[in-house]
Amino acid sequence: MSRIGKQQIAVPAGTEVSVSTDAVTVKGKGGTLMRPLHPAIKISVQSGIAAVEPANNTRLAKALWGTYAAHLKNMIAGVNTPFMKKLQVEGIGYKAELSGKNLKLAVGFSHPVMVAVPEGLAVAVDKNIITISGADKDAVGQFAASVRETKKPEPYKGKGIRYEGEVVRMKQGKKAAAAAA
Repeated sequence: MSRIGKQQIAVPAGTEVSVSTDAVTVKGKGGTLMRPLHPAIKISVQSGIAAVEPANNTRLAKALWGTYAAHLKNMIAGVNTPFMKKLQVEGIGYKAELSGKNLKLAVGFSHPVMVAVPEGLAVAVDKNIITISGADKDAVGQFAASVRETKKPEPYKGKGIRYEGEVVRMKQGKKAAAAAA
């Protein structure tokens, strides 16, 4: 039994959840999100409460039960208040700026790296802090991960792109290691 799947999901006022045979759609003040629905899962919505149930007693249905409940909960939360990720650009000469629908990163390469901002996401840059926000939790997290992937923080000086609040374990380097020997 799925602990997350068994819980009923409250649908707040102003949010509309509609279920068809092959998709679930959530509409709210922050936009509209749609996710394909697997045939092994049933979603029912009655009087402001959504419930997710397995359609049959297979292992796949049991595995997808909690997953779809979490997806539905995230979709409902996202259309009401957008999800947000913040990235820090750290290093001498490293900077980020927004140019149109692209994020321009100068992170130590011989050329600037251009990253296209996906549809449905809002990106803001303020003093080398990149703020990514949007209704779709998956899209926000995936875009933040792809931006971070362009230049991961390195362990000797800590230069690179990191999540806000991320701790990078620093290594000593050659000078300290040579002095100890």
